[in-house]
Amino acid sequence: MIYKYAVISVVTIAVIGLATWTTYLSYQPQNSTPTKLALLPDVLMEDVIAIVIDKQGKPSMKIVTPKMIHFPENDTTHITAPELTLYRKSSQPWYITAKYAKATQGIEYVAFWDSVIIHHAADEKSPATLIKTPTLSVQPNKQIAETNDLITLIQPNLVVKSTGMYADMNTGNIKLLSQARGEYVPNS
Repeated sequence: MIYKYAVISVVTIAVIGLATWTTYLSYQPQNSTPTKLALLPDVLMEDVIAIVIDKQGKPSMKIVTPKMIHFPENDTTHITAPELTLYRKSSQPWYITAKYAKATQGIEYVAFWDSVIIHHAADEKSPATLIKTPTLSVQPNKQIAETNDLITLIQPNLVVKSTGMYADMNTGNIKLLSQARGEYVPNS
């Protein structure tokens, strides 16, 4: 008889242990689900024309693109064929185009790549300027653009090739970083 109660006690303890273990596993947080969700896009926009207005109500930036995809992880946006216009104190804005761009931290940093072109029409302080480079990093709010790649800078009667560039787009100052070579090209 004691043997019978011992077997029932062992079976009961085993069932209670199994039920407790199953309950414990069902309440474990699933770590993989939030990680997978963070890697998925949360917003897809097509045919975008967005204008950012400053505190005075004037446009500071305009973005035109056929497609933008936002990912919540690191607040990152992938942009296809971006056309970025940076308005500044001067009468002429800067235009930046490329095949691709990626904005991080909202629009604090924008990395452009593949056929990047920067254009600025002549104004009271600067001649018309065209810059070509494979990559470009831009801080739109600070109006700074920079690259360590090769650039070709074209202005009236002048073609300059350089490795690296730092541009303050608000003042129009462009600093060539190394191996700059210029060529005077007279009007024909």
